[in-house]
Amino acid sequence: MRVLHHFWLSPYSRKIRLVLNEKALEADLEVEKYWERRQDFLALNPAGQVPVLVEDDGSVLADSQAIAEYLEEICPEPPLLTGDAAGRAECRRLAAWFDGKFHAEVTHYLLREKLLKRFMGMGEPQSELIRAGRENIAYHLDYVGYLVERRNYLAGEVFSLADIAAAAQFSCLDYLGDVPWEKNQAAKDWYARVKSRPSFRPILADHIPGLPPPKHYADLDF
Repeated sequence: MRVLHHFWLSPYSRKIRLVLNEKALEADLEVEKYWERRQDFLALNPAGQVPVLVEDDGSVLADSQAIAEYLEEICPEPPLLTGDAAGRAECRRLAAWFDGKFHAEVTHYLLREKLLKRFMGMGEPQSELIRAGRENIAYHLDYVGYLVERRNYLAGEVFSLADIAAAAQFSCLDYLGDVPWEKNQAAKDWYARVKSRPSFRPILADHIPGLPPPKHYADLDF
């Protein structure tokens, strides 16, 4: 069976877990403390980052977007890069927005300062970086709200990789209780629809030892 090396609160790992679940593709999940730079893991991905997917034949794939597009090619149903050429480009654009811009401006600050520093033994969190992440998230919530007020889902009328990439980021922050959903009802309604999908159930079941999520985390109705 294929193996996915992941970490619970890595949004990129969650992105691939959701893609696998949407396509009903089975994989054994191996938790990887990637900051420990284990030699066997570095042999799989010299970049030292999760996720890494190892196929039955020994093929190794790294980088969440590369893995997602690979899975789309080998298992095209249900499609997650949807629509015509312009529609698929929009899916990719928004996936890149959340993988890149959102992560750099929000997830990196909040997740690293509030959680990863504790695991990595990197000292105390910096309050100014936490504050910056919390300020930046409002802009992104407004953008999600803007999109879904004009479309059924982020990239168009059907659920796509854009929704997966966004929800993977938001779900990590929601686990920490750091998403002010009350600031944008449209964004909150979109996330409620996404986390109600069967593919999301294993994500909502994640519990990090010593760090339980807030009560609303697994509540499909908030």
